[in-house]
Amino acid sequence: MAQSPVIPDDRSRWRCAHCGNLTRFDVTRTTRVREFWHLSMAGAPEVDEREVIAETVESVVCRWCGAGDRIEVVSRPEFGGPADEGPGDGGP
Repeated sequence: MAQSPVIPDDRSRWRCAHCGNLTRFDVTRTTRVREFWHLSMAGAPEVDEREVIAETVESVVCRWCGAGDRIEVVSRPEFGGPADEGPGDGGP
């Protein structure tokens, strides 16, 4: 069974090691939430509160090159990570 991708924290972010992309990813995830819905008198719902009970990221795929097996977690620039979307290694 494949391991779920790591979700970056406030000190890190995703990077595609194939093409160097730092900003565009297709993320497939499952989220279980508890919400407080406030309905208007006409019945239109508005979510006033949302609590995430569980979240699983199933896949992360680079939007630029389509690589799904080359996504890595790197530090954000202020913590020593790349500041620009430089070239990746071009991988297999």
